Amino acid sequence: MDGRRRLLERLPTELRQGLRHRVRRLRRPARLGVLRRTTPLSDEWGRDRGTPVDRYYIERFLEREQASIQGRVLEVLDAGYTGRFGTRVQQSDVLDIDPTNPDATIVADLAAADAIQSASFDCVILTQTLQYVYDLPAAVAHVRRILKPGGVVLCTLPSASRIAKRYFDTSRRRPRGRCSKRASTGMLFGSSRTATC
Repeated sequence: MDGRRRLLERLPTELRQGLRHRVRRLRRPARLGVLRRTTPLSDEWGRDRGTPVDRYYIERFLEREQASIQGRVLEVLDAGYTGRFGTRVQQSDVLDIDPTNPDATIVADLAAADAIQSASFDCVILTQTLQYVYDLPAAVAHVRRILKPGGVVLCTLPSASRIAKRYFDTSRRRPRGRCSKRASTGMLFGSSRTATC
């Protein structure tokens, strides 16, 4: 046993941690249940099992773009990503349609945000938000209007995700048809200023 431990200690840290993770996974494999199921493994997008997969990619994206999260920043629902990834943030605002949200500094619908002053934000963080907006062109137009010249919108959209009923107003149905993220943002920001991945 001591020989194995000494051998492990000689390995580079990254390799040693990787081996430990693999051994742990072999001892306690992930229990995914029956994969021929028609119901999700988790009703909480995986939060009850750890970090949801989409959050891993969202956080890597924001980490790469953290130099853009500066100046006056607007985020939806809470300022979690602004606090975590922001650099040189002078002011952080939170937009929410729900007036009971204690974190909200601006209560408005993104699709009808006339009360927000034009050209007032250096950065707008919209993670997994636009799929809940009924009037997408109006929302994108308001985001463009409230963004300062040279400002940045950091936006993520789900590619395959169910809609949370608690965040979706079922009285307003979306028109049928497909809306491409490049088309929806490119039509208002200009396709040369829109990057998608």
